[in-house]
This record gives sequence, structure tokens and C-alpha cells, in this order.
Amino acid sequence: MNLPEMRSQSMQPARWVGLLLSVTLIAAACGTNQGGQSSPGAGAGDASADAGSPDAGSPGTGGASGQLTAWAMGNEGVLLGDFVDRYMEENPDAQVNVTPVDWGIARDRLLTAIGGNQTPDVSQMGTDMMGEFIETGALAPLAADIDGSRFFEGAFNTGVTPDGIAYSVPWYVETRVLYYRTDIAEEAGITEPPANWDELKAMAVAMQDQGGAEWGISLGTMNWQEYLPFLWSNGGDVMTDGEFTLNSPAAVEALEFYDSFFEEGLSPNQVPEGFDITPAFVQGSHPMFFSGPWHLGLIAEAGGDGFEDKWAIAPMPAAPGGETGVSFVGGGNLVVYTDTENPDLAWDFVQWMTQPETQLAWYEEATVLPSDRSAWDDPALADDPNVQVFGDQLENTRAQPAIPTWAEVASAINDQLERVTVGDQDAQGGAQAMQQEAQSIGTE
Repeated sequence: MNLPEMRSQSMQPARWVGLLLSVTLIAAACGTNQGGQSSPGAGAGDASADAGSPDAGSPGTGGASGQLTAWAMGNEGVLLGDFVDRYMEENPDAQVNVTPVDWGIARDRLLTAIGGNQTPDVSQMGTDMMGEFIETGALAPLAADIDGSRFFEGAFNTGVTPDGIAYSVPWYVETRVLYYRTDIAEEAGITEPPANWDELKAMAVAMQDQGGAEWGISLGTMNWQEYLPFLWSNGGDVMTDGEFTLNSPAAVEALEFYDSFFEEGLSPNQVPEGFDITPAFVQGSHPMFFSGPWHLGLIAEAGGDGFEDKWAIAPMPAAPGGETGVSFVGGGNLVVYTDTENPDLAWDFVQWMTQPETQLAWYEEATVLPSDRSAWDDPALADDPNVQVFGDQLENTRAQPAIPTWAEVASAINDQLERVTVGDQDAQGGAQAMQQEAQSIGTE
């Protein structure tokens, strides 16, 4: 998971657990600490081709046995303790002990466990933590018979290093789409969501000028998770062939477009401390923003009865000349530690947790979206139009590269993004500064 900018939301699934399910029912009736992600362009290649390592162990094929300790974070950690009873019913000779860990201490607790050679056998891991923990050498390369091609590519690549070795399996996923007020758009003469950047800009202008909204859209002034989708959609990337490319022509063009919303007064460049986008969206002052599936429930709860007909969601708009927009992918991964005394059981458990049937049962339990694409054919997801928007967008997603220094690089991007959107730095200068700082930080 990742911590988005405070102005709009928290990515913790605990905030929308239960609420997404309620929205699913409404839709059917009438319609991290941290974590993050890694880019397919960062050397990961084909997910199925580079999934394993020659030295990786093979998971069991049934009748698993032995003891296993698994750590899970946040709400998942609370719920998993009872959920694993299903695995033990299928494998009577196996014992899985779950330890819940708060996201706020997860990173430090895992590092302490690694330093003391007392790691769990399996753990959940935030996707933006992958680069740092791969660097420790504590994570086992993915078992060779785990088929990475069955997962959403962007999600699978969050655990793939630039040299193509995978160290995790996506457990659940999330991505970002456009939330917009349909009633304000209709007042402004717009009846369809924006398909490209030109239409997004025109819609923001119309929302403000003809729709009467205070702002046309709400974007983050220091939120790399909101900026990078514009970069990716425009054909750019954070890294190419192991080198930073934050100052490429595509990056400069994307940053200039992103900044134009602030320069033209369509998005606020000053955000009050503790600002929450949800009530502002319901009140109509901020009629468009990008966010993940947790906001389905938050908006339904804040809007109340009758509000469901006043808003909708849509995929990330495409850049000029592009067919689809690329969004940011997040969620949680499962990893196995090199110190495990029972790698066969550990990988068997990971395989079981990521099978379509288990993922659907976990969706009903924890209301988090499955990482296995085939699970999305089930009516529980396929019949919900809002959830399907997220499923469609998940086919076109990327994430930050799985490098140990990502936290520092992300901070540098945010600093320069603020200088461009709030200060007087132009896009060319901002992109160049991002590149220089990233190169100075490096990848190790």
C-alpha cells in the first residue's frame, strides 16, 4: 500500500472495509503504513517468463504439512486469523499461525525480525516496500511453478527487480480512477466522462464556469501517485533500462499538462491541513478527483440516500495520441522468507491464498480486490459496474520501480512537484531537477 496525500484520502483498506460491499449492494439495486508498486517498464519484462529463479523452491502439490507463521498487516491481519482455518481444513496436517501487525510499525518490526534472524515464514508486504526488503536478502525468489501471468501485470511487477527476478505474489490490488459529479457535469452540458486529456481539461473548465463548482478538479501538489499516471499515460517512465528518465520529453509534457490545472485556477494549490476530499466532493466544491476503490464506500456513506445518481467513476483519460490512460497500481503482496524451515508449506500457502476461489472468498471477507484476473469473471465482481471500472483500469497500470531507494526518490519527486504546482518553477526545470535528484540518490 501507499500513503497518498492527506488532502484526499488514506489507502488503508480498513477505512473502506464493509463500505465497498455496501456500495456493491447499492449498485446492484440501482448501479498503509505504506505500500506501493513497480513499473513494467523497469526491466521486469514478461510476467510469466521471468517469474522464478533457478534456485527457487517448489510449492507443495497438496497434503501440505508442518507449522507455518504468517504476519499480516492492518485489517487483513485481524481477519486472516480465522480465514486460514479454511486452509487447515483442506490440509489437516498443516498449522498456520497468524500474527496481526499494525501498519504503523510493520516496516520496523520486519526489519528487526530480519536483523535477529527471526522472520515469519510468510508475510504480507506493502508494494512500495518491496525494493528495500529485496535488498536485505531476506526474501526468497518466487517459486518456479507459480504462474505470474495470471495476475494483473502491473501488480505482479511490483515485486520484480529491474533485472527480472520476482520476489512476491500480489495478494490483493487497487488502482486509481476518476471520480466525478455527473449532475454538475450535466449542468455544464457534459454527459460523458472524459476519454482524453483535452476532454479532462474541457470538463474541468466547464465544471467551474458552467457547473458552478468552486474548482474544476482536485489534484495533489505533492503526490507522485497522482502525477506519475500522467507521465505513464504520455509514454514516459520513471526508469528505462535501469536509468532514470524523469526529464524525458514525455515527462516534461506530462508535468506541463499537470501544472496547467493549477496555473489556470482549476485545481487548488493550497490545501488546508487535514482536508478531506469526500465531503468537498459531496458538497460539490471539488467535483472531480482521482482515487481508489475505498472512496466508493466513503462517498456512498457521506452522500446518503439519493446521492448515488449524482456521481460516477471513469478510467484514467488517455494522453494525446494514446488509446488508454495508465493508472497507478497498489495493494498488498505475499512474500516468503529465506529463513523459513518449511519452504514447501510456505509456497503452498501462498499458492492457496492467491487461487481464484480463495481470492473470491477473501473479497467477501475483507472487501479487497482480487489480484488474479480470472476471479473477476465471478458475478460478485462482474455484475457490479463500479467494481468493473477498477477491473478494466487494472489492465493498464504501473507502479514505482522496485528499488531500495524509492522512498528517497519519491520524496524528491514530491518536492519538485510542489515547486512546479505551487511555486514558480516551470515544467522543464522541474523535470530536470527530479532527474538530477534521482540520479544523485541512485538505485542502491
